Amino acid sequence: MLAARFAEVVLPHLGDALSLARWLTGNAADAEDVVQEACLKAHAGIAGFAGGNSRAWLLTIVRNASYTWMARNRPRAVVAVGDLADLDDVSPPPDKDADSPEAALIAKANSAAVEAAIARLPDVFRETLVLRDINGLSYREIAAMLGVPQGTVMSRLARARGLLMTDIGGRHEPA
Repeated sequence: MLAARFAEVVLPHLGDALSLARWLTGNAADAEDVVQEACLKAHAGIAGFAGGNSRAWLLTIVRNASYTWMARNRPRAVVAVGDLADLDDVSPPPDKDADSPEAALIAKANSAAVEAAIARLPDVFRETLVLRDINGLSYREIAAMLGVPQGTVMSRLARARGLLMTDIGGRHEPA
């Protein structure tokens, strides 16, 4: 019974869980450890899941597990910026109708620049941006996850997008 409920509630969202953990921890290996811990916690608490948005429920567990794992395993002075290998997994495949190999290379470089700029955002802005723009959660779901008002989610998202645009725009201006 619990195994079937776990399969129904948790398993469909493992990709999103791994994606969020990657963004929060900064690399794939740590993200896999976090998702494993989160799945154990989700399995232990599946009987208490009252229904509703199972994706948001699991991502809340992953978020909390990420911060717990980082507090236990990383010195506070370390700032994670991600693995370059992760960019290959996240970048979309080159467009088959691209004009040339150069166009595909430029598209990949642009994607890498956006990924790197997101990784440089302060934690509170990065997690809000990832939850909304990458994982597609609603303002209400994010507010419930983070324990803040919806207005705070909106302002953090606006600030994150502004910082992202400034970062990307500032790096592409002529010297």
